[in-house]
Amino acid sequence: MSGFPDKISIKLDSPCYTGSVQKLYDVSGHPDLMISETTAGGSVFDVGTIFNIEGSDVGRASFRHLVFQELQNPESWEKLSNELSDSGLMEKDDSGIIQKTLSTFKQHGALTHHAGMLDRSTGEVFAKGFPPELSNLTLIKKYTVQKPELKKVLGWHFYDYKTYHAEDGFVIPLEYIVRLGITSGSSILRKYNALSDTNKKTYLSELGLNRSLSPWTRFDSPLVDLTTKYEPEDRNISRQEAALISSLNGDAFSRSMVMAILGAFMLQKIFSGMGLYLWDLKWEIAKDGDDLVFVDTIDTDSVRVTMNIKDNDKSYFVHFNKQVMRDYYKIMHPEWLNAVNEAKKAASQSARPFTEILSEGQGKGDYPNNPDIDKTFLDLQKDKFKMIQHFIQHQDQDMSKEAEKIARAELDYYFSSGNREKYEALNAV
Repeated sequence: MSGFPDKISIKLDSPCYTGSVQKLYDVSGHPDLMISETTAGGSVFDVGTIFNIEGSDVGRASFRHLVFQELQNPESWEKLSNELSDSGLMEKDDSGIIQKTLSTFKQHGALTHHAGMLDRSTGEVFAKGFPPELSNLTLIKKYTVQKPELKKVLGWHFYDYKTYHAEDGFVIPLEYIVRLGITSGSSILRKYNALSDTNKKTYLSELGLNRSLSPWTRFDSPLVDLTTKYEPEDRNISRQEAALISSLNGDAFSRSMVMAILGAFMLQKIFSGMGLYLWDLKWEIAKDGDDLVFVDTIDTDSVRVTMNIKDNDKSYFVHFNKQVMRDYYKIMHPEWLNAVNEAKKAASQSARPFTEILSEGQGKGDYPNNPDIDKTFLDLQKDKFKMIQHFIQHQDQDMSKEAEKIARAELDYYFSSGNREKYEALNAV
């Protein structure tokens, strides 16, 4: 994208959108742009903002800025291209679409909605590099977000996506989940384990895999899992249904899948600079005429990335992403998580938002209130964001030892509190 201003007037009075991890603001004089203000709040299990990690706002915005700069940089794609021969990806490129997309990225970079990081004090837009003081503000191009229309008939309900087929300049109503491997928390593993032996074989065939699923294993080549984006609950769907919902033609939908995969490899390369391993991530993509554009956030809320620790003949996987908070609630507050799942089950049968059902149950005393996070554990998460910020500002320094130090401290937290077995059940082999 080009034509973005070098400087804007920053006004953060009334957000046009308030989410669990960011606020969006209109930009005076630029109706096609928005300011994204990343917050220190955190959300898990789609409950909404229920915790805050100091420094995570600037940390996530800074990492996002780094990632989008790399996606936009033809030289970064040239370097990555030389490393992809060992990925197994090119062997599957029977149509040539991967090579064609990669060739375009090597010439022009990938298109994104990201204009740059804002200097909070001056309003200067840093399309490349960073302001003197890292900021939690980024400037982005605006794309339309449309929600499908809920239809009800005879006690059933479904979602009508017809408006997408007559519009342009919108965020495609899908989440592209790229999986480089499988963790214990992967939704496809939960689904797989619940199937009969016969249905497991069918499911593996749908995923394009020829071996059974087990946690903490890497795939020979990445796969793309697709879910709905703007229904009350994210819903896993087939590639065929996703292609229809997207409103894209076949070639464009294929290109969107390839974009998601190539973007994952770029992100994996960035994380390797901190000694971290990327397992999966979520992308959102917008349609802009004939162009497809990387949009939304890409940070530690939308990936699974770990530091891998060997200890006493076991491999431990310590998360440097939002999964760490999911696991914290699973281990330390299982009663609350059970209530969340009960509310989601009730919502799936009524088409009501599950957060509404959960809140009602908490008000009546049927469900436990949202729990507070132990300060010692919260401080460890702050240390992770400090480490990430240091990496962003000093990319020539090896941060793997610092990441390992934090990871071992987190293991000690669980082990010393008597939760070794619970942690190992989730994150060790």
